[in-house]
Amino acid sequence: MIKTIAVVIGATGATGKQLVSQLLDDNSISAVKIFVRKNTALVHPKLETYVVDFDAINAWQHLITGDVLFSSMGTTLKQAGSKAAQYKVDVTYQYNIAKAAVANGVSTAILLSAYGANGKSPFFYPRMKGELEAMFINLGFNSVHIFQPGILERFVNDGRTMEQWSVKLIHWLNGFGLLTSQTPMPVAVLASKMIKVALNKRDQKLCYYRLGEIFKL
Repeated sequence: MIKTIAVVIGATGATGKQLVSQLLDDNSISAVKIFVRKNTALVHPKLETYVVDFDAINAWQHLITGDVLFSSMGTTLKQAGSKAAQYKVDVTYQYNIAKAAVANGVSTAILLSAYGANGKSPFFYPRMKGELEAMFINLGFNSVHIFQPGILERFVNDGRTMEQWSVKLIHWLNGFGLLTSQTPMPVAVLASKMIKVALNKRDQKLCYYRLGEIFKL
């Protein structure tokens, strides 16, 4: 069986942690490369951890090699401190890494975007995500798979207070049969679907996965 080398950015986020954990447990994955700002406590025979400066990608871009790039990096405006800083994390860093990945022969990209992403949106967040999607599509990957989930159920206190309250509200409404199409998605489920697509649908050029479609994969 041909084994797959996975590259993960955003590995310390809620979805990224699940991606790394599940990839390490998957027998079809031979190695998992993560690129992080600070070293993690995670140790595994298949794990390769690279502590890097995302503002100096020229120093380490040669390390971005493998078969599949999982791009799940992201922050909030509150955490970043400004729109410019958030754009750097959510777009610039991911684009630069993806560009290097293509140059190094990585053939497949799995991008975690957002529901409502639209490069022409008058609103900053969906416009930013839409711009990133277009960048990934035009980079030259053999296969690009874009996930646009709704609200994520993270089960961690990562400062996204409004999102946590939204999850509780939607679950409450779901109990009355309302907004069932907006059911929050546990990050573990999202990660498993991203991996499933990466391993089974690399022959498809471009695919989008939204809300209920992700659950049905």
